[in-house]
Amino acid sequence: MKILEVKSLGIPDVFIIRFGKFPDERGYFTEPFRQSDFDNHPDMSFIKGIRFVQQNESFSKKNVLRGLHLQWNPYMGKLVRTIHGHMIDIFCDIRKGSPTFGKVLMYDMRMSPDSEYSEWIWVPPGFAHGNLFMQETTIEYLCSGEYSQGNEASISALSPDLDWSLCDPRLSGYLSSLKGQLIIAEKDRAGLSLDFWTNDTRSDNFIYEKLTNSHVRSK
Repeated sequence: MKILEVKSLGIPDVFIIRFGKFPDERGYFTEPFRQSDFDNHPDMSFIKGIRFVQQNESFSKKNVLRGLHLQWNPYMGKLVRTIHGHMIDIFCDIRKGSPTFGKVLMYDMRMSPDSEYSEWIWVPPGFAHGNLFMQETTIEYLCSGEYSQGNEASISALSPDLDWSLCDPRLSGYLSSLKGQLIIAEKDRAGLSLDFWTNDTRSDNFIYEKLTNSHVRSK
């Protein structure tokens, strides 16, 4: 695996892992994942020892909005990449006591066969996660916990009490401009407001100090 760059984003604990592709006249080859590189790369300590137990693939049509999803018991961190198309990743800090609680960021993850690199985004437990798709897109994500029905919830990405102050206005502007065209599942359309979630006892599963001190993996 040719890791080119590892960087954190405006909310600590969310990371981008950029890895190289090897193009030639036939197309390209890339190695998106190698366990030893994830364990031993000097800039990847945030993910060392995490065991991925579920792999998902998703295809979405243009203007689909998914999320913002969260899960506990077990917690689920997600390592996400765009295989083909244009996905904008969305994540909101729901860790009670976090200095960035309630703040949302978006990260632009378009992918073309002609690009010289691809990227993973690591969204750990303690974040509600979703995606906005600007064209027909296929994504893949590796999960640190298996899906657990009954231990999940959804916060609406359109909830007016989310804090977008850290987000690139260009990206949040996409969401605003597409409001009348968005394709949203009923489950996500009925997603909770941040305030409702915060006052729900289930939100106590996401305490900042607990999540950061225990370095939650798949428990």
